[in-house]
Amino acid sequence: MSIQDVLKKSFVSSFSGEDLQKVLLSLLISIIMGAIIYLIYRQFYTGVVFSRSFAITLVGMTVLTCMVTLAISSNIVISLGMVGALSIVRYRTAIKDPMDLLYIFWAITTGITIGAGMYLLALIAAVVMVGLFIVFYHYQQTGKVYIAVIHYKNTDVEEKVLQAFGKMKYFLKAKTVRKGLVELSVEVFCKDENLAFSEKIQAIEGVEDITLIQYNGEYHG
Repeated sequence: MSIQDVLKKSFVSSFSGEDLQKVLLSLLISIIMGAIIYLIYRQFYTGVVFSRSFAITLVGMTVLTCMVTLAISSNIVISLGMVGALSIVRYRTAIKDPMDLLYIFWAITTGITIGAGMYLLALIAAVVMVGLFIVFYHYQQTGKVYIAVIHYKNTDVEEKVLQAFGKMKYFLKAKTVRKGLVELSVEVFCKDENLAFSEKIQAIEGVEDITLIQYNGEYHG
């Protein structure tokens, strides 16, 4: 077979009965894998507000990526056209949480591997990812990070406030001085979720109030 015959066959190729079965099987597996990614995202989500639309997008992204992979692997014309079309698309949606980017990349790579017929690879990757999420989720649950917002009047109180944290890991994040009032923002890591330090701070003479806000960001110890 000459190179002209190969190109001609590639340009005019169409799906046969076996190809249709492969397409349906790939799309079915991509839906199942996308649903698994959706469930994992919902289970291990640690943000403030769970976005159901983003979770559903992960399922659709897995299926669509699989469909694109199937299309570009069957026909040269479609593959060239798809590359040209995707190259002019600009996605400007801001990703606020780095973990969301991980889920997006997981959905895309899963769709690509399924579209390429590497079902076992997609399954093994999913098992590895789930294992990693379980390990790091339990590690993260060993403690929580809070932002303590403290208001007091006398500047001499600051040293007593910081001493009230004891041996806990904390960082002074911000200090706002107003007329007659000082606002102190402290990031504190509570390993055993013991919030007794807040009562100690509240008992200090000169402290007006203390507010604890749970912080879901990264903590550097």
